[in-house]
This record gives sequence, C-alpha cells and structure tokens, in this order.
Amino acid sequence: MNIKILYNKFFLLFFAFSLGCSAQSIPGKVIAITDGDTFKLLTQDSIVHRIRVANIDCPEKKQPFTKRAKQFTSDAIFGKYVEVEFLSKDRYGRVIGKVSYHESFDLAEELLKNGYAWHYVKYSKDSILQGMEDDARAKKIGLWQDKNAIPPWEWRANKKTKKTTKKTTKKNQQH
Repeated sequence: MNIKILYNKFFLLFFAFSLGCSAQSIPGKVIAITDGDTFKLLTQDSIVHRIRVANIDCPEKKQPFTKRAKQFTSDAIFGKYVEVEFLSKDRYGRVIGKVSYHESFDLAEELLKNGYAWHYVKYSKDSILQGMEDDARAKKIGLWQDKNAIPPWEWRANKKTKKTTKKTTKKNQQH
C-alpha cells in the first residue's frame, strides 16, 4: 500500500474521531441543588463537580422567585442521573454546561419555558432560548408575573454598588 494513501486514511480516521469527541460529556447523579441554575453532580468515579447551567441566569438569593426556581430545578433533577455537556469553566471553577435529563429534556429550556430564568444574552445569542423567554414573558409565567422583574446580573451590580457606597460612607464617617 502506498504511504500517501495510508497517511490519508490515517488523517481521515483521526479527523473523524476528533469530531466525534469534541464535546466532553459528564454523566452523574445530582446530589445537591445550590440555586435554580447551579447544582452538584457526583460522577461514577466519586468526583463532585459544581455545575452552572449554560446560557441562562436564575434569580439570585433574596430576589423574588429564587425559591421557586430552586424548587423547579430540584423537582426536575435532584437525585436523578443527568448528562452535562461541558462547555467551559467559570472564574469560580464551576463547570458551565448544557444539562440534559430524562433523555430529552434540557434544563435551561425548561427553566425558561416555565418562567424561572432569563436568557443570558451576554453569553448566548441563541434565538430559540430567547424565544422561550419571550413566550414566558408574554404569558406572564413564573417570574414574569412581576412587571418589574430585575435580571440577576443587574441585581448583582446593584448589590455591589450598595456595598461600595456603604463602605465609602462608613469610612467618611470615621474621619
């Protein structure tokens, strides 16, 4: 067999294999729910991963609908086996991933459809997810019952601003 033909076959086989393995999947059992978009996953090799659901943002602690979002996620996946498609890691070391359960359900989609999350447009341009949020908003489902619903990223920014203001005020009072 010609070396060139052998090389081409090897290259094609390698290329096909690498395409099939491009997305790392992490299967495991959900052992804890932190909030609506974050949970802990125990893998078969006894490693616990902190998982952050990609492309959405659920209400923060002390924000309206945070308990309902957490309960929805708990009802959907707690104690169950899920598959997480690894996309990246965030600055806190959490795995950011697409979460599938019951073989065909996508957790981000279900949270959006039920009005317990915002489509996180800073990190996702997915028009299908945006459509799901828009539909829930139009139907006033979940958090969209509140006409003044504040996105979590704005809530966090406001909280940070208030903390900074408090520190500055306290420092000025001491002098």
